Amino acid sequence: MAASIEHHQLPLPRIDGNLRLLIVVAPYYRQVADGLVAGARAVAESAGAEVDLVEVPGALEIPTAIALAAAGDLYDGYVALGCVVRGETTHYDTVCNDSSRGLTLLGLQGQCIGNGILTVENLPQAEVRADPQGQNKGGGAAAAALHLIALKRRWQV
Repeated sequence: MAASIEHHQLPLPRIDGNLRLLIVVAPYYRQVADGLVAGARAVAESAGAEVDLVEVPGALEIPTAIALAAAGDLYDGYVALGCVVRGETTHYDTVCNDSSRGLTLLGLQGQCIGNGILTVENLPQAEVRADPQGQNKGGGAAAAALHLIALKRRWQV
């Protein structure tokens, strides 16, 4: 039933001036990560952003990497990418909740972050979501970061 629901996507904002994005990816599932990165890069570059990429060991390290980069004030925004697949233990819940909470806290501190960390039941779900020609969740995360950057610039004096 959910497949029949149409999703509305905002057009990319116009952002004047230099624009730098950092993509932070946990490539534990390399094929999924590569799809997420391709989608994020395409959207960011279509908006005129200069993009850097760093890899971290896992989803739990993504918020820390963003916090470290934010301390240097080199980037306008961040794109968090990775994939967490449900397993046999509660580790899935910890990783999903804590990585999301870390990103949310950074956002509430003024960082512009698009969260593209997939939380799925199985790899086929992840593959559809990561595919730039499919659901393109990497591109969606980059778009979210761009929208937040535009708002931040609009509201700053």
